[in-house]
Amino acid sequence: MRTLLIKGWYVLSHRTFLSLLLIVNFLGTVFGYYWYRGQLSNTDAIYYIFVPDSPTASLFFCIAIVGWLMGKNFKLIEVLALITLVKYGLWAVVMNLLTLAELGSLGPDGWMLVFSHFAMAVQAILYLPKYRFGLGHIAIGAVWTLHNDVIDYVFGQMPIYRILANYSNQIGYFTFWLSIACILLAYFTYSKGKYLRQ
Repeated sequence: MRTLLIKGWYVLSHRTFLSLLLIVNFLGTVFGYYWYRGQLSNTDAIYYIFVPDSPTASLFFCIAIVGWLMGKNFKLIEVLALITLVKYGLWAVVMNLLTLAELGSLGPDGWMLVFSHFAMAVQAILYLPKYRFGLGHIAIGAVWTLHNDVIDYVFGQMPIYRILANYSNQIGYFTFWLSIACILLAYFTYSKGKYLRQ
């Protein structure tokens, strides 16, 4: 098992694989911003940065990968990537499964969102050994994440799932605690990394 894990990490951390992962995430990021074009066209400019959550998360990861390829750690970007990839990856999976429960079916676009967003969360977890952020970076990441929740659920800028509109309060509550869980994940990642480097 240990040998398998070592070989797996060798593949994941190899420059060729990281380069391919960068390309995939970059294409997904571009497509994600395109996906939000309708909502952005009806959004005040002041909220633009807070609306396309998932593509912004994958953009953070793209920048983190660029850093790794350069032999550097963009620490604030890494913590933002970890928190937001896991948060919005799992959030989209849950929202689409709730849509499936409401409608009784989920079209190709819905299943595409389920699998692609689950992959977002998984890749963030797979690269835990790469992150080098500190407590200050986590604090900034926490402020960004919780502020985004306020923009979404107080100022009404959350991603549009019309079939789930009647559950917006419950979704907002779930999203808040999902944010807290992802921030704690970042803290535990920092704590474990600090312990291993001692």
